Amino acid sequence: MYQYKGKSIGVLGLSLEGRDTVRYLITKGAIITCCDQRSKEELGEIVDDLRSYGVRFFLGKRYLSDLKRFDVVVRTPGMSPRLPELVDYARAGGVVTSLTKMFFDECRAPIIGVSGTKGKGTTSTLIAEMLGNDGKTVHLGGNVGTPLLSHVDTIQPDDWVVLELSSFQLEDLTKSPHIAVVLRTTQEHLANFDKLATNFHLTKEAYVEAKKPIVRFQTEKDIVVVHKDDPTARSFAQETKARSFCFSMSDASADAFVVDHTVYLRVEGDIQKLCDRQTVKLRGDHNLENIAAASLAARDAGASVDAIRKAATMFPGLPHRLELVRIVNGVTYINDTFSTVPETTIAAIRSFDEPLILILGGSEKGSDFTEMGNVIAQSQIKTLIVIGNMTQRILESVDRARYEGKRIVGLRTMRDIIVAASNEATFGDVVLLSPACASFDMFPNYKERGKQFKEEVHRIR
Repeated sequence: MYQYKGKSIGVLGLSLEGRDTVRYLITKGAIITCCDQRSKEELGEIVDDLRSYGVRFFLGKRYLSDLKRFDVVVRTPGMSPRLPELVDYARAGGVVTSLTKMFFDECRAPIIGVSGTKGKGTTSTLIAEMLGNDGKTVHLGGNVGTPLLSHVDTIQPDDWVVLELSSFQLEDLTKSPHIAVVLRTTQEHLANFDKLATNFHLTKEAYVEAKKPIVRFQTEKDIVVVHKDDPTARSFAQETKARSFCFSMSDASADAFVVDHTVYLRVEGDIQKLCDRQTVKLRGDHNLENIAAASLAARDAGASVDAIRKAATMFPGLPHRLELVRIVNGVTYINDTFSTVPETTIAAIRSFDEPLILILGGSEKGSDFTEMGNVIAQSQIKTLIVIGNMTQRILESVDRARYEGKRIVGLRTMRDIIVAASNEATFGDVVLLSPACASFDMFPNYKERGKQFKEEVHRIR
């Protein structure tokens, strides 16, 4: 464990993780300087709040200059460790770390880490619910739940920690979780479209490589759970000394599997039925996939089948993921703003049998819309409302696939979008916001896009 007392620490970026890092370092007696490219006015009241604890600030465009004055710098996940300033600092003997690295170093409890391209948050939360149902004390963090570093001293050795881990949190780890869960891994973060973020991957290979530390430092006593149907996820089992278990959407020889929309789990040689599409609150076969993955991790952490089954059937889902907003005039409105890639929009479309009015589009994320166009053309979508900078590319993909439904384009506000959608919808239809794109051309982030969607839906009379 690193001794921070009296050390000069630069915390780079006041994200939620950055703020939690500061709170932790305050308790350790560190001399803290927060460095952020935003101004005091942009950061708001957090500046005055932290200054009351003796925290210093270095703000503005030159926030990364003169890092050599720090004994340690702590980067946020959105900041690339390959930035020239950080590379030069490390070459000169400086210590570069992150909240996630610090947490792994300080945590006394076993850690379950979940990664993959999509489904991490749902799977992580399911694992936490399954273990909690079994009477275990569970701490949920990473990109879901709350930052845990400031609470690490209260976590007991016999507790469990469940972390949702992105490639940016994993890429410079030097320790691995005790149980690693690797979900379907396609491509993500291959371009930089957030003006405040500096971290992205140039290729899919770089993205996958950044995730490898989730298993790289495991021992024979550890466990990895991988998606058997996904070659990339499956390859992680070859990167570790840990015992390997797998889940599948079709192969009944797997340790957990889905057949005929039903989830099964192997427990001490027996096959236990956990749930099916009719008994769970989560929509879509992709969520049965998440349940299968979570059940394996929970089983290996000692949870009972009853505790696992209860969580699988009772969990309502996370905000912004196929979230039921309202049923009004016989029309169901679903918020799936978290879908920022075509693969998750395809999964969302396949989660419904009802006629759909689909709202999709947004800003560039380096995605290929070809398969999504084919799925749309063969689906029950009666109207497409296409928004944002990717409108032309999405229209080209559905035109190539010979989609015959109605298209609405050119809408610039969520109010206009919902008015158009409600005018198109009739009794029994579903209006689905599942953009398949980032949000930055029209909204600050995906959460604000979903928030405005829900607000406008609640205006409908």
